[in-house]
Amino acid sequence: MANRLKGKTVLVTGAGSGLGAAISKRFAEEGAILYPADVNLAGAEATHRECEKSTPGGVALAVDVADSSSVRKMFGDFGKKQKRLDVLVNNAGIALKGARAAAFVSIMQKQAEELGAKGKIETHCDVTQELSDEDWDRMLRIHLYGTFYCSREALKIMSRQGGERSAGKIVNMGSIMGTSAGAGAIDYCAAKAGIHGFTRALAREVASRNIQVNAIAPGFVDTPLLDDMHEVYPLIAAGTPLGRLGQPDDVAWAAVYLASSESDWVTGQVLSPNGGWHMSQ
Repeated sequence: MANRLKGKTVLVTGAGSGLGAAISKRFAEEGAILYPADVNLAGAEATHRECEKSTPGGVALAVDVADSSSVRKMFGDFGKKQKRLDVLVNNAGIALKGARAAAFVSIMQKQAEELGAKGKIETHCDVTQELSDEDWDRMLRIHLYGTFYCSREALKIMSRQGGERSAGKIVNMGSIMGTSAGAGAIDYCAAKAGIHGFTRALAREVASRNIQVNAIAPGFVDTPLLDDMHEVYPLIAAGTPLGRLGQPDDVAWAAVYLASSESDWVTGQVLSPNGGWHMSQ
């Protein structure tokens, strides 16, 4: 244990599995007191049990980040246990699943075959023409609205805290798809791009309070969110300069940095562990 986050109180949404669970565990190993939150309370409780092996304290919390009343209730429950919040990680999210994931996989495979055999793509991706209002709304509500709802409540705590170098930190989960985009996931890309813009705007707004706001934009990471896309892993790896998908710890360590005092002079930035899929700055 390096104690980079010793004594820090941290709330992580979407902590029941995948990146949220990995981030929570690494934070606890670094000395943070964890409040893992998830719409699946059992998942959050399992993560909390793992966290307590490293740093005791905190409790699991239930939340549907797409519902502002649920978010307010979660922060109310948090407030009964803690008066200080040092770090909020807005990680909760969803990806393409079921029929949409299957269609995405099929199109990627067909386009790759056509490009290799004929030098041109004949199978078109017409997701935007067919996307329902409900699917569009759900994706933006969970990702973008959820990030707003949780940040709004967290700032009510952080704004009272003060601090010479940092009064609190917010880490938002963006995506490489919000930067470089990708065909077939118009709603996901829009939501993640919105989070990147939200991050920069909020960072400017709260800088005078010494609150830092940053985002992480991972590339393709092998988590349960991509369970329905295993068939195209070889294509994804082939398009990644480092030759592989990411692992949850590749993102978790980036989150540890942004949550620690090491990043006190970093705000409004999008850190992108993506294996070289997209290179910028």
